[in-house]
Amino acid sequence: MIYKGYEGKVKFDEKAGIFRGEVINTKDVITFKGTSVNQLKKAFRDSVDHYLEFCKSEGVNPEEPFSGKFVLRLSPQLHRLAVIGARREGKSLNTYVEEAIIQRLKDKTSKAAG
Repeated sequence: MIYKGYEGKVKFDEKAGIFRGEVINTKDVITFKGTSVNQLKKAFRDSVDHYLEFCKSEGVNPEEPFSGKFVLRLSPQLHRLAVIGARREGKSLNTYVEEAIIQRLKDKTSKAAG
């Protein structure tokens, strides 16, 4: 589910008999729950709206969905190998790592579908 740029992920809590969800594309914790699809969708939208209203009332900027920038720490050996791999392919390190992540996600998706 996506609302105002925030993406929700849902799991079923069998013990409680409800769906529990959380926003996954922000560092702040935004959760919601419901017993039906309609209730869950409404709770998701209400939680995002409540979060944005809370931030406004506190005078703080809400955590926006991820910017696309992150710091990656590697061992010196892996860093060296990644730079060499990128240079061999005539790519920037950023492009090389981005393509590796995309491929890994495609592999995971195809395994989950199969």
